[in-house]
Amino acid sequence: MILSNTENIPGRQIQEHYGLVSGNTVRAKNVGRDIAAGFKNLVGGELKGYTELLEDARKESTNRMIEQAEALGANAIVNIRFSTSAVAQGAAELYVYGTAVKVGL
Repeated sequence: MILSNTENIPGRQIQEHYGLVSGNTVRAKNVGRDIAAGFKNLVGGELKGYTELLEDARKESTNRMIEQAEALGANAIVNIRFSTSAVAQGAAELYVYGTAVKVGL
């Protein structure tokens, strides 16, 4: 599956449009990460627990979007965008969407 955040794939021509595909996941913080983050806030630096949490959420939501596109017969997804939103205290949704297409060589 070819993934692109642009409207087309350089050197490839879009042959078919299948429409919007998306994937999402809702993740909650855990107490262990909150405690570690609290200590890190005192001294500064990257909150690695949260970085890993968001990386896992991006991978999971992207994989769900790819599965949807494959089910439609697409071999590429263009114009991919990510969005986040708070859905409850301590929990956030990561949403990814794009346009499923078939591209030729």
